[in-house]
Amino acid sequence: MDISFIPLSLFVSDYPYIVMRLQEKYYTRRFAPEQCRVKNFSFPPETAKIKKKPTESGSYLHHLRVPFEGARTVLYRHLGKPIFFKMDPEKAHHLVIGGLNKSSLVPGGNAAMRLMYGVPETADLAVDLFGLHFPTPVGLAAGLDKNAEAVGGFSSIGFGFMEVGTVTPKGQPGNDSPRLFRLLPDEALINRMGFNNEGAEAMAQRLKALGKRRIPVAVNIGRNKTTPNESAHEDYRQCIRTLYPYGDFFVVNISSPNTPDLRSLQHGSELSNLLAQVQEEMELQRVQSGTAKSLLVKIAPDVSDAELEYMVHTLSEAGMDGVIATNTTLNREGLKSDKAGETGGLSGKPLRDRSTEIIRRIYRQTDGRLPIIGSGGIFTAQDAYEKIRAGASLVEIYTALIYEGPEVNRRVHAGLRQLLRRDGFSHILEAVGADHH
Repeated sequence: MDISFIPLSLFVSDYPYIVMRLQEKYYTRRFAPEQCRVKNFSFPPETAKIKKKPTESGSYLHHLRVPFEGARTVLYRHLGKPIFFKMDPEKAHHLVIGGLNKSSLVPGGNAAMRLMYGVPETADLAVDLFGLHFPTPVGLAAGLDKNAEAVGGFSSIGFGFMEVGTVTPKGQPGNDSPRLFRLLPDEALINRMGFNNEGAEAMAQRLKALGKRRIPVAVNIGRNKTTPNESAHEDYRQCIRTLYPYGDFFVVNISSPNTPDLRSLQHGSELSNLLAQVQEEMELQRVQSGTAKSLLVKIAPDVSDAELEYMVHTLSEAGMDGVIATNTTLNREGLKSDKAGETGGLSGKPLRDRSTEIIRRIYRQTDGRLPIIGSGGIFTAQDAYEKIRAGASLVEIYTALIYEGPEVNRRVHAGLRQLLRRDGFSHILEAVGADHH
């Protein structure tokens, strides 16, 4: 049995609801008031098994929305999550990716996911940055869709952008299993995957086949495990050459704790030399293609104040377009889980405060001139808002998606809008760095 169809079954089981939402969307104005009348509405035969009072022409549909919106959370919490969390974490990971991929292949699959879990663009949260339009400020961090297999699916469940990868020039299996662990009492994960991926060429072919995408896609690039640091720039340049036509922007990953000596590239002359090389390749590709694309660097949280100051100074001097703060941590302070002793990078709630502090320091050092994508421990709108007020223009989630399910995007989006209104902001960019003013 191909268990990757389990996520698809979650959508198929809700098909009558999906059809109703499709008809509702078709017959109502987008973003219409709650009391907008619906003309000539009737349910299709597929929804006959739902025992509802017949909806006559001109009646209101708002009463249909309320119970079904809550059902989205219940569907994951009481059906999807118990199934996934009884499985080996990495098998569940592949199950989700495979299910989203297959759902995208089913006619109407992505539309169904958008109706169930999509987040409508609103003027107060849409962001223009890096020469791109982000319909929402909440993206998917790298590491979940390592090979760009489920871009269509992830683009349909409320994300405003996403990272794919980390990808390396050559495919590699990564570290030995087991290499992914759930820390349930801490609502966290530990991974020591080791950049397992199919290689840059395989990713390029997938992104090429996708064509036009609904949201910006960043390509997160790294070096192969067998490549020494003195030759690392060749790997990063090769990834850029192969994937430049297909990525909307690029992220240099020099902060994963799971590739030997990789974090050494964050310091001293190794960092400045690497950035000079990748910038040179980005410029070559810009000239050849006629299209400029942004380059960001993802940094680690496990750095001293002096190391962080040096890194930020070097990134600014090298002309980087932005920074992602932060990657996973090696710190285990305060953990309750019996899995806390596993080696690898820790993500989730325990990382939240440290990543926010890194964001705050970067913003302060650069006077807000270096755009920041905040990542680490975001589960709620308040978590995201704290990073935004600290200096992040965009934010990313990963672990929250696993623990909370796809409905997390709607909750964060709605919560951010409430927080902006509470503080008197009309647009999210007004809140960026507000704690410093």
